[in-house]
Amino acid sequence: MDKYSQIILLGIAAGIVARVFMLRNDYRSYPSYPHGYVTHISLGIIAAALGSIAIPALLEKEFTAVTFLVLAAQQFRDIRNMERETLSKLENYNMVPRGFDYIEGIAKTFEARNYLVMLVSLVSSGTAVFFNIWIGIFAGLFTIFISGFLMRGDFVKDIAIVKIGELHFERSLLMVDNIVIMNVGLEDSKKRILKEGLGLIIHPKNDNARATLNNLGQRQAILHDVSVLVGSKLETGEPDWTPLMRKDIDTGKLALYILPNEKDVECVIQAVYQTPILESAVQKPLESKIGRKAAD
Repeated sequence: MDKYSQIILLGIAAGIVARVFMLRNDYRSYPSYPHGYVTHISLGIIAAALGSIAIPALLEKEFTAVTFLVLAAQQFRDIRNMERETLSKLENYNMVPRGFDYIEGIAKTFEARNYLVMLVSLVSSGTAVFFNIWIGIFAGLFTIFISGFLMRGDFVKDIAIVKIGELHFERSLLMVDNIVIMNVGLEDSKKRILKEGLGLIIHPKNDNARATLNNLGQRQAILHDVSVLVGSKLETGEPDWTPLMRKDIDTGKLALYILPNEKDVECVIQAVYQTPILESAVQKPLESKIGRKAAD
C-alpha cells in the first residue's frame, strides 16, 4: 500500500476541504459552538480516510479494509441522532420553536454531508489511481463543487410569492386581509399591534406549492426563521405578540402575523423567502393524474 500513500493523502485532503466547505454556521446555529465544529470535522476526517482507501484496498485485494465502510454508515447515523437529540432538547427554550420537521431536516443534512465527503475522497483517490495526481486534484475540486450544488435545496421563494397584507381588526378579531389570525381582547394590545405589527400574504405558485405550504412543519419553519432573522417582540406570557400563520381554506394562501423588532417590510419578506423547504413537507399532487385533473 506504500505506493498509494500520496493518493490516499490526496483523498483525505480533498475530503477535509469538502467538509470544511460544507460546515457553515449561519442564523440557524448548527453547529454553533467549538465542540460542534470538532465533532463534525473529526467525523469528516474519518469519512475522508475511508473513502480514500477504498479503491487502493480493492486493487490490493485487501477486502477486510473495505468492510470498514459499513462501520462508517453506523457512525454517520450516530451523528444524525446526536443532532436530533441536541436540538430537540433545546427546542423548549426557543421563543419560536423550529418544529420537529425542521430538526429532522437538519439531522439528515449532517448525515448526508459525511456521505458526500466520502464521495469526494473516493473520486479524488480513484481518479489519481487510474490517471495521475493532477487529474485527481481536478476531479476532487469538481466533486466538491458538485457536492455544494447537491446540498442546496429549495426555498420559499421558489414556490411562493409574498406580498404585504393589511393588518386590521374586526371587533376583537385580528386579521390580515380577509384571513382571521386570532382573538385579541385588550385595547392596548390592539393599538400596539396596529402600530408595530406586520402582516404578509404568502401566495403559492401552484397546487404543489399549496400542498407543501399546508404542512404545519413548514409553516413553523417559516415562523422560526422570520423570528430569528428580523427578531420578534414575543415574551413569555404574552400570547398577543406570538407570531402566527393561518390559511385561507378556499385559496390556500397563508397569512403571517409578526411583531418584529424593526418594522421593515422588505426584510421580513426576504426572511420568508429565505426559509428552506423541508423535505418532509414536500408534496407534489400535480405529478399524479388525479392531482392534475383536480387542479383543472
